[in-house]
Amino acid sequence: MTRTIIAAMAALVLTAASSAAQKPLSQGAAVSETFTIEAIDSKARIVSLKDKDGIVEDVYCPPEVKRFDALKVGDKVTFRYYESVVYQIHKPGSAPESPSSGPAITRTPGTKPGATVSEQMTATVTVNAIDMKVPSVTITAADGRKMSFRVENPKNLAGVKVGDKVQITYTQALAISVQ
Repeated sequence: MTRTIIAAMAALVLTAASSAAQKPLSQGAAVSETFTIEAIDSKARIVSLKDKDGIVEDVYCPPEVKRFDALKVGDKVTFRYYESVVYQIHKPGSAPESPSSGPAITRTPGTKPGATVSEQMTATVTVNAIDMKVPSVTITAADGRKMSFRVENPKNLAGVKVGDKVQITYTQALAISVQ
């Protein structure tokens, strides 16, 4: 899978994921959405997916989707977007910027298509809120988006205050399975 398919698939769960990002986080939170395959255009590698409300979205599956030919009309496709987890928090300039890694793909064994796509990224953000009970932070990204992240190690929040500009390194993951 490439960033194109990741973006297309992630767009299908964006409504659920964005509403979850605004709620307080709890450990292990995941957003899940299941779709039914309504049509498959094998030549163009387009799969039409219908959600529970009857809305149909077309998704392009590039050649990297190895088991595309195993998809069938009527199959259920489940996307799980796992909460982003912050591994490090630093004041800008206090630690070398970690390079963002490209997406890592782990294919699901078996005959049905499936995979988990994860990516680690680093960004400079502004802290809007800190919840030590979870622990988590709510931030504003450079582009103005507001997001919440669970913090893996609460010690990473030591000395961090609301309003601080900090550099965070976080991981996002999307799992796709076909039943």
